[in-house]
Amino acid sequence: MYDMYRELILDHAKNPRNHGLLNPADIDFEGHNPLCGDHLHLTLRVDENNRITEVGWDGEGCAISQASASMLGEEIIGKTLDEVKTISKEQIFEMLGIPLSMNRVKCALLSLKVLKVGAYGLAEWQQQEADEEE
Repeated sequence: MYDMYRELILDHAKNPRNHGLLNPADIDFEGHNPLCGDHLHLTLRVDENNRITEVGWDGEGCAISQASASMLGEEIIGKTLDEVKTISKEQIFEMLGIPLSMNRVKCALLSLKVLKVGAYGLAEWQQQEADEEE
């Protein structure tokens, strides 16, 4: 069963969707995972209704972090910033579809962290982490 998800992850890592930065962008934020060196630069265009119309990103890292960025980018196009605010860590794990070791969790969540800190600020991400630990 996991083979299908592994293939999907490798496909997104080798053929990333929405790859390349947008210029100009309404939201532009970068982040990295100091534990493994993964890096992600995310750019978004948002319309007058705060709906994401375009996603562009660039980054370096393992297949999990790159696939997660590609998959999340596809997921958020067409959603409002309010809708994106509700995306949880569990949804990222479900999207990837494979069990992750503790070392890979931060790789998988880098794109969500960069998205949320870039769109809403660091306090919003820290609050989500606190809420999910309870």
